[in-house]
Amino acid sequence: MPRCVVTRRVHFNAAHRLSNPRWSEAENERVFGICNSPNFHGHNYNLDVSVEGEIDPETGYVLDIGRLKQIITECLVQHMDTRTSISTWPGFASWNPTVENIAVVCWRVLAPAVAPARLKRVRLWETERIYVDYEGT
Repeated sequence: MPRCVVTRRVHFNAAHRLSNPRWSEAENERVFGICNSPNFHGHNYNLDVSVEGEIDPETGYVLDIGRLKQIITECLVQHMDTRTSISTWPGFASWNPTVENIAVVCWRVLAPAVAPARLKRVRLWETERIYVDYEGT
């Protein structure tokens, strides 16, 4: 059977504060700047989730795109959208919530949920000009 990669984009809003607890406040401010604000700052994230697999001869799908949206929403968006701080989500218990780390957490949550398709890539847009691609390890 032919194989394809299918991508679904979802949107969520979340706030975060970048900080390393092992550093002084001065060092955190120097490294992270306004992203270290104790009042947090927010982003309007876009998350592109790409899955790969064989095209099902019965449906013509790799994975029903509506089902993929449901998986992303249930596993991630409902937990992160409009959070005062994304840091409060259990996936970030010990991680600094940079866009890179958020992408890794998204991967770890979604990879088992999309089976039998295979998670190919997570692309997380923090702004219109900044995004991270993560393809697992």
